[in-house]
Amino acid sequence: MSRSPLVIGHRGASAHAPENTLAAFRLAYEAGADGIEFDVRLAKDGVPVVIHDPDLKRTGHKQILVSEATSAELSKLDVGSWFNRQFPKRARAEFDNERVPSLVEVLELCKDHNGLIYIELKPSRTDSRMLAEAVCDLIRDSPLLPQIIVKSFKLGVIPIVRQLVPEVQVAALFEPIVMDYLRRRKHLLRLAREFGAQQISLHNALLTRKLAKLAAEQGMPVTIWTVDDRKIFKKAKKLGIYAVITNDPTKLLGESAIMTPSGI
Repeated sequence: MSRSPLVIGHRGASAHAPENTLAAFRLAYEAGADGIEFDVRLAKDGVPVVIHDPDLKRTGHKQILVSEATSAELSKLDVGSWFNRQFPKRARAEFDNERVPSLVEVLELCKDHNGLIYIELKPSRTDSRMLAEAVCDLIRDSPLLPQIIVKSFKLGVIPIVRQLVPEVQVAALFEPIVMDYLRRRKHLLRLAREFGAQQISLHNALLTRKLAKLAAEQGMPVTIWTVDDRKIFKKAKKLGIYAVITNDPTKLLGESAIMTPSGI
């Protein structure tokens, strides 16, 4: 992968398929993305599953908490039909069959590609260590390990992951609200280092020329999200940003990219 910045599918190609589904990940790869990004939570039986929200209200239209359903139960729930209803021009009949995938299923899909794999840990108040341990158990001996970047807003997860799988790259996640507590953006780098992160992942609103320069001087790759605007993409390129996470890899890579086998 020589492109700079790298283009990563946010929850897959989520502008074109229901987010965090196998369909969305396939479309991201087919669009030529340099990797995918997705969210992981623990199901009731301790199995890591790929879903953003703590419940199924938005993507499954069901009053079910992820933590109160087993992975087998979640694997039977429709999380694709909502996309067809909300985006009829992008609807596909096969999306109605999309279910909540397990982390194992997503990693199995990734085996055919050499792109980056950003795994965002979404722990609850009580299962941070359990989630970290479950994910680390799956990636520790995986041939995909060199491609994986584990990240989280909950920085306390980072040292746990580093202890369990020292070889994996870990990123500290920051959103704009963090500046209500930090006086200067340079402290983001210090905070990330203190928790043991080798990379940072920022909301694009936090990106400045000075921060990009400081990160480069410290050898800390920067990924920004969520980038669906080509102007922000060009800014990231100019500032030497490592990767951008986008809902629409096609838009950033060119309209001809969609549905063209990527070969990555």
